[in-house]
Amino acid sequence: MNIHAKPNIKTGISVCPHDCPSACALEVELLDENTIGRVRGAKENSYTLGVICEKVARYSERIHHPERLLYPLKRVGPKGSGSFARITWDEAMDEIARRFLAIEQEHGSEAVWPYWYAGTMGFVMRDGIDRLTHVKNYSRMYGTFCIALSWPGFAAGTGAIRGVDPREMQKSDLIVVWGGNPVNTQVNVMTHVGIARKTRGAKLAVIDVYETGTMKQADHGYIVRPGTDGALACAVMHILFRDAHADRDYMHRYTDDPAGLEAHLATKTPEWAAAITGLSVEKIEELARLIGTTKRTFFRIGYGFSRSRNGSANMHAVTCIPAVTGAWQYEGGGALHSNSGMYKWNKAMITGRDAAKPGIRTLDQSRIGEVLCGNPHDLQGGPPVKALFIQNTNPVSVAPDQNRVKQGFAREDLFTVVHEQFLTETARYADIVLPATMFLEHDDIYQGGGHSHIMFGRKLVNPPGECRSNHDVLCDLAGRLGAEHEGFRMSPRELIDRTLKDSKRRGFDELDAENWFDVQPDFETSHFLNGFAHPDGKFHFRADWKRAASVVSTMGALGPWQDMPVLPDHWAVTEPANAETPFRMTTSPARTFLNSSFNETPGSRKREGGPSLLIHPDDLSALGASAGDRLRVGNARGEVILEARANAGQQRGVVVAEGIWKNDDHETGCGINSLTGADQPAPAGGGAFHDTAVWVKRA
Repeated sequence: MNIHAKPNIKTGISVCPHDCPSACALEVELLDENTIGRVRGAKENSYTLGVICEKVARYSERIHHPERLLYPLKRVGPKGSGSFARITWDEAMDEIARRFLAIEQEHGSEAVWPYWYAGTMGFVMRDGIDRLTHVKNYSRMYGTFCIALSWPGFAAGTGAIRGVDPREMQKSDLIVVWGGNPVNTQVNVMTHVGIARKTRGAKLAVIDVYETGTMKQADHGYIVRPGTDGALACAVMHILFRDAHADRDYMHRYTDDPAGLEAHLATKTPEWAAAITGLSVEKIEELARLIGTTKRTFFRIGYGFSRSRNGSANMHAVTCIPAVTGAWQYEGGGALHSNSGMYKWNKAMITGRDAAKPGIRTLDQSRIGEVLCGNPHDLQGGPPVKALFIQNTNPVSVAPDQNRVKQGFAREDLFTVVHEQFLTETARYADIVLPATMFLEHDDIYQGGGHSHIMFGRKLVNPPGECRSNHDVLCDLAGRLGAEHEGFRMSPRELIDRTLKDSKRRGFDELDAENWFDVQPDFETSHFLNGFAHPDGKFHFRADWKRAASVVSTMGALGPWQDMPVLPDHWAVTEPANAETPFRMTTSPARTFLNSSFNETPGSRKREGGPSLLIHPDDLSALGASAGDRLRVGNARGEVILEARANAGQQRGVVVAEGIWKNDDHETGCGINSLTGADQPAPAGGGAFHDTAVWVKRA
């Protein structure tokens, strides 16, 4: 007998469900009908190419975690205490239905607010909550955590949320990663960059606010002050015009006002931008020269730099650069922020859009603290929110202005239901907690925001305990509430098939057989060579911010959008550093967390170490502190305690807190979002998570 022989382990194909543009195709070891082993990237998928991030590679830590919720729970202690007693599913669902119906009768249907986000990106399990919202006329939610700032900025120029096939990075001679850190957040980008470097000698340039893992691998790195990307972009374009690297023929054919742009940029000199960004004139000239002399320049534009009060304006300014150089014309050239707009879904059966009635209010996700605390502006003349039904998100940890959020959740007259995988900070405030499945325990359909695949995520193992999927819970609750819709009578696979066919795609059986469909448009469409997506077919240097806001906002234009610069510029509306709060802080993503997901897994916790603050050694010295010391970091919103980590790879006056740790991992129980603000930036709102002024003191 060969004692070294490996058992015959089956492999299943699925899709990573987490809030990441890569939506990786996965090969999952199936040890038995209840247990997974290792997780790998699917080699046959032309974007994943067998590579996935380390946190998903060890997903067995998460799906088989000993602290997973397994049974319905009812609160028996104070809100936030985490004191619960086990109950049956029928007891839980009867109580939820009874309370929702009573609240609806007393306060009106808008007093109930279903609240969700991107804990899963699967359409059936993520978006089905909207079906209940629409059928019952509950208050709607406008999701503003992620894309509300970046998408209007990109669409202001191109007219659409789509771009070049990301696999074309393999054909590029220069890849510019602007405001993103794919080593931490989209590892597949680095796979395709690596192919270009190996096969073509391509160069990688990275622009960010600190020396990220991606910048450490780059040929050229540019460290700017937070919120100053627009100034850098303008100076780069100034130099492109000055040094005859602007493609005037391309601009004449494809853009709206090249002469107006050139005149506007006349004063946006490298010296002007250096004073704003903190970069040297020489570094600004170097970046412009790289871009101007490399036709096949691929701009892989991230989300991070847009999470600022001027983020949309900065995004638009950066997106203008390849329109000035004409990089869109070339294979391996142009830009990609997200391909989400190219799929053109009809998800009406999932979302119940056909049942939506006019006149029902929409509430801003990022303003949940103000909504729950009864801010009249946010309630819009309607009733107070008396009930929350939460799936796929953890607002007591991830929403801005955390202390205000906690204040709202602590209301004794608020009935809160949380459907979750772990007893998160939000679940601890719930009256009823329901145990949720993970992605390998249910079927769903996904799209790649950072690539071009429609993908089927299969149920591969049985859920533990009494965990139920989002879809099953919504259908059960709908029946008890008297909510009628065809979607509540369909299985996930039936919903997937209907959605595919309603969207003029091939059906479920073919998707199941093939695992994924590659639907990247042809070269001319991807590069906008048949015209950009505005009615005039032009790329717009002159932004129409109200129209751009409509790409994402279901609440109309928000914030001071009429004050936004029409042509690319530095818009000085970020939270200012001053004598009281002299530091500018970003809350950048950690490598092995994803928002608050994975901060419970042993491997990720060990890798990240603990809540900490990256700070320049000279700033640390000026505080009379050393690496490893405890630092108090605060502003008018709150205060946290973090461990000092000296880092020379950032400018003085800038501090970086990587990752969202559990609130209880912080000494005072206050997480990093105790410091971030929830005001609504122009033109469409959004979470300005990387735009926070703070003071820093020795603890």
